Amino acid sequence: MEQINPYIKQFPELFKCKKVMYVHGFASSGQSGTVRRIREVLPNAEVIAPDLPIRPEEAMALLRDTCSREKPDLIIGTSMGGMYAEMLYGYDRILVNPALQMGDTMKDHGMIGAQHFQNPRQDGVQDFMVTKALVKEYKEMTEQCFAGINDEERQRVWGLFGDEDTTVNTYDLFREHYPKAIRFHGEHRMNDQSFMHSVVPVIRWIDDRQEGRERPIIYINVATLFDKWQKPMSSAQKTIRMLLETYQLFFVAPAPVEIEQYAWTLKLLYDYINVPAYGHTIFTNQKHLLYGDYLIDTEKTDGMATLIRFGSDTFKTWDDIAVYFERLGGQ
Repeated sequence: MEQINPYIKQFPELFKCKKVMYVHGFASSGQSGTVRRIREVLPNAEVIAPDLPIRPEEAMALLRDTCSREKPDLIIGTSMGGMYAEMLYGYDRILVNPALQMGDTMKDHGMIGAQHFQNPRQDGVQDFMVTKALVKEYKEMTEQCFAGINDEERQRVWGLFGDEDTTVNTYDLFREHYPKAIRFHGEHRMNDQSFMHSVVPVIRWIDDRQEGRERPIIYINVATLFDKWQKPMSSAQKTIRMLLETYQLFFVAPAPVEIEQYAWTLKLLYDYINVPAYGHTIFTNQKHLLYGDYLIDTEKTDGMATLIRFGSDTFKTWDDIAVYFERLGGQ
C-alpha cells in the first residue's frame, strides 16, 4: 500500500472494518491534521470526525446522536474533544491532553473575544465569538464530567498527558477517577512523533483486547537497553518500535532492594521507552518463571522462554536482534 506521509507508518490490520470517531479540540474541525493522521495510520478503519458546534450542549447532543447512529469501536478525543469524549460512556476511549476544566482553560488562556477556526469546516464558517456567557456554559458542561463512571468505564478509558503541555494540566484530576493515566513525551498539540510513539501503542492494545488477539510475548531485560552511561544502546529504541508492531513486550528488571533502584529503572523506561512500558514492566529475581515466547537477556537463564542472548556472537547488537525477528515474521 502506498505510503502517504513518510513519517507515518500504516497498520492495515488495526481496527480493520471498524469505526473510529475523532472528537476535535477547540476552534478546530473534522478536517484537522490529527484526522488525516488517524486515516493514514488506520487505512482500513472508517474514521468519523464531525464538526462540533461551538455551544457545548449542542456539541454534546451531536456527539451522542453520532454515537447512537454509528456505534464507534473507538473514540479518540483531544483537548476539548477529550472532555467531550470522557462523557461518551459505553465506548472504548482515548483522551489526549483532555481539557477537563474547559471553562477555566478558556479564561486562563485569553480565549474570550473574536476567534478564528484553525481548520476549514463544512458549514464554511471561519470566525466566531466567545463571550463570558459561553465560557459559563463550558464550565457548566465540565461539571458533568465523571458523572457516569463505574468499574467497567474505568477500564475502557485511557488518558494520555503530554509532559510539555503548557495549555492543559488535568493529569491529577483524571487519576482521581480513572486508573489508566500515562504521561507521554510531547506538547499539547500532537505531532507525528507523539502520535506514533504514544497513541498508536494504546490503539493497538485496545484493538488486541477487542479482537481477543494474543501476540507472542518477548521479555526484555532492561540491562540490554542501556549502556554504562544510562543511554540507549544503538538501535535499541528503533528495534523496540519494530517489535511492538507484532509482539507483546514486557520489560524486566531485578526486584529492587532500595526504592531508589525502583525509581531509577522506571525513570529510564519513562525517558526512553515511555508509553509502551506502561503496565508492561516486571520486577523479579526469578526470570526462569517468566511464561512467554522469548527472553532478551545478557546472561543465560533456564526458563520457558527462548533465550536471545544479547552480546553473544549471534546477537552482538540490537540490529542483529531486529534482523532475527524480521526473519521470524511475527512467530
